[in-house]
Parts: sequence; structure tokens; C-alpha cells
Amino acid sequence: MSVTYSFDELKKDVAEGRIDTVLACQVDMQGRLMGKRFQAEYFVESAYEETHSCNYLLATDMEMDTVSGYKSTSWEAGYGDYTMKPDLSTLRRIPWLEGTALVLCDVLDHHTHEEVPHSPRTILKRQVKRLEAMGLKAYMASELEFFLFDQSYDDARESGYRDLRLVSGYNEDYHIFQTTKEEDVMRAIRKGLQGAGIPVENSKGEASAGQEEINVRYADALTMADRHVIIKNGCKEIAWARGKAITFLAKWHYAAAGSSSHIHQSLWSLDGKTSHFYDKDAKYGMSEMMRQYVAGLLTHASEITYFLAPYINSYKRYMAGTFAPTKAVWSKDNRTAGYRLCGEGGKAIRIECRVGGSDLNPYLAMAALIAAGIAGIEGKLELEPAFVGDAYGGSGVREIPKTLRDATGFMTNSKMLRDAFGDDVIDHYTRAGQWEQEEYDRRVTDWEVARGFERA
Repeated sequence: MSVTYSFDELKKDVAEGRIDTVLACQVDMQGRLMGKRFQAEYFVESAYEETHSCNYLLATDMEMDTVSGYKSTSWEAGYGDYTMKPDLSTLRRIPWLEGTALVLCDVLDHHTHEEVPHSPRTILKRQVKRLEAMGLKAYMASELEFFLFDQSYDDARESGYRDLRLVSGYNEDYHIFQTTKEEDVMRAIRKGLQGAGIPVENSKGEASAGQEEINVRYADALTMADRHVIIKNGCKEIAWARGKAITFLAKWHYAAAGSSSHIHQSLWSLDGKTSHFYDKDAKYGMSEMMRQYVAGLLTHASEITYFLAPYINSYKRYMAGTFAPTKAVWSKDNRTAGYRLCGEGGKAIRIECRVGGSDLNPYLAMAALIAAGIAGIEGKLELEPAFVGDAYGGSGVREIPKTLRDATGFMTNSKMLRDAFGDDVIDHYTRAGQWEQEEYDRRVTDWEVARGFERA
């Protein structure tokens, strides 16, 4: 991981008054930044070594409720502390917040100082180490889509999330004129992220009114996941500061397209100079290792879906004809398939997983993809023929699980994931999936009331 802002530079900025606040952040199960705002002088004197957080942060739901049934922590165990260990290689200035720097932290057991196994960052780091032992490095890029609203988060909440005003009135996919009208926010996002050490490629209008996409340069898997969580938090903060709101909900409205987080992936030598996915003499340029890796993704596609789609709402996105996939097949440059071959015939060859939504946790998603790919390589799995045509209409082919309940079951019963992540980790996220389902099952939705109030 390249350092964009060193600890010595931070100390100088603090001494000269340019930085007065340091955000020390861990990543929770939902992929959100959680932590503390340090007075910068205290951080450079002491807190750069470690700080602490309540261990419930890795055992809550979206609403921060304490959830029963976790082995790792509970009321009975007293909800003790975790140690947050700043990873100074992630240190960066945050241009959109005055006088502020940010660092991501690894989460350690308070007593042993060992990494907490179910911490999202730890889960990905362990899969990265498995690749390193094989002489390989994963490079990834996540394309993030979101909807931009012409009102604040407070306004949206106070309206009960009804009659929301999108920043655009029509499909703006690739539209320059429409995105010009949104440029005050999107330009601030591009410049802010670039200034935070995240190399931005572009932003663009997406396939529905008010939908945007931000693309940043690919990186090794851990660096990309770190960038991903900072991008999401930064987009929200920058929009909020301008009286706007952004949602990364996978499917915010029935009539709108879903928002995805496509993950491009390839394997390289440890020095990053040689692609292990490319073979100039092979069909499409796909090396034997790439074919085995993709075969692993497909063989274990149902098992890893939970980590690509972790909520009830995630599964509302999988609708035919919406550019969100419904079939877990691979195809050559075909956006109807769950897995798309990109960069055919060159060193940029890669596989794009189109299954993930914008609500995924990048560490968990990337770790699951790597684990499935390693299983394909170790098992020397044979890749099925590429799907040709409209995958939405494909019959007799592998489908993406249709519900969270199904996906949680596939994850729970996955020997591959239990071998890769450990039983305790899979049991932990099984409980998260079960809780999400339990909460939804007992809720009464507006749709049910409107549909049946009089007619039932």
C-alpha cells in the first residue's frame, strides 16, 4: 500500500496549525466508518499507537441496536473494549473537512492484541495473505453508483422519505448537459477524493434520473476496500455540506434502477508487473489460472452472494432488463451476465462481478470473491463455456439467490467459506443475516397497508 501522507507530514501540519483534528476510524459490519475525533496534538503524541472502542460495534445492525445471539459479545459478557490500532499507511488529509486528517484502524482483541477474526478488514487481510503465500496479488476496482437528491437528509427524514426530489428529472446515463447541472456536488466529490489521496478517474450520469457513478483507479484489494469506505463516507459528507442527500441503498424505488458496486478483479505477481490472468496464446487471452479463478467464482456463486448483497433490500435490485444480473453465469463483454469478461486479449484482462450492490461492505465482498477464486485455483476447476446472448432469458442456468434468507443459508452451509474464513466468522455473519431477516419479517410495510387496507 502506498503512503499518500506520512506521519511526519501530519506532525508538521499539526505543529504549524494546519491540522487540528484526526479521525481514527474502524469499519463496522455495514462498511461504515466508526471511531473518534482526536485533538491532533494528542493523536501525534499518544493515540497514534492505539485507542479503544466498545466491542458492540461489530455486533450491531444498521440502526446500531444491540443484537442477541452473537458469540463474540453480549450483555452477559458486558460489552467490553476492542483496541483500535491505527494503520498509519492509510493516513490522509480530508480536504472537505477543515483542518482534518483521517486514519483507518485495525480492530484487535483488548487482551491478546490479536486481530479480531470477524472484523471486516481482518477478513480481507487474511485472504490477501493466502494469495501472497501463492505468490499472487489481487488487484480490484469497485464502481460505486448512488442517487443524488435535491434536498437534505433532515428534509428527507422529516417527510417520511416520501415525495423525494431527485436532482434530475430524467434518465441521465452519460448525459453531459444534465450532469453539468449537478457539477457543484460531483466536482466537489472528485476534487475532494483526489485531494484525499484517492486517484479519481471520472464521474458520470447513470441509468436513472438522479443516479450517479464515481470511478477511481484500481489498486490492490486492501487499498481498494479502504478507498471504497472513504469514498462512501466522503460522498455523503460533501453532499450534506451542500444541503443535498445521497443514498447507497441498492434499490431506493421500485420504478428506478438499482445501484450497484461492480467489482473488477485480476491476479498479478507480487511486484505487480506480470498478469497471471493473461495468456496471449489462450482463447480470449484467459490464462489457465484465470479460467480456474472464474470457475471458482461460479461454483461458489450462491455461497458468496450474502457478502455481495447483505440486506433484504439488496435482492429487490435483481430484476430482468435493469442491467442488474439475475443469472450467475460468465459471458464475454455482456452486461446481462453476473460475471463479465473485460479487457479481452490484453494485459488488462479481468473479470467483473456485477452481482454486488452499492450497499455491500467492500472488505467482505472482496474477501469472499478471493476465497472463491482461490478455491477454483486449488481445485483446478474447469470453467464452463461462456454464456452467449441475453442472460435474463437463459433457462437451465445458475441463478442468483432471490432472497436474503436463501443467500444466508448458502453462506451458512458453505464448506469453502468455513475453511477460508473460519467457523466463528461465518457463524457471526450468519447471525447478522438472520437478524436482518427477523426484523423484516415482523414489519408492516406501506405497500401492504395501501394494497389491503380496504380490499383485504
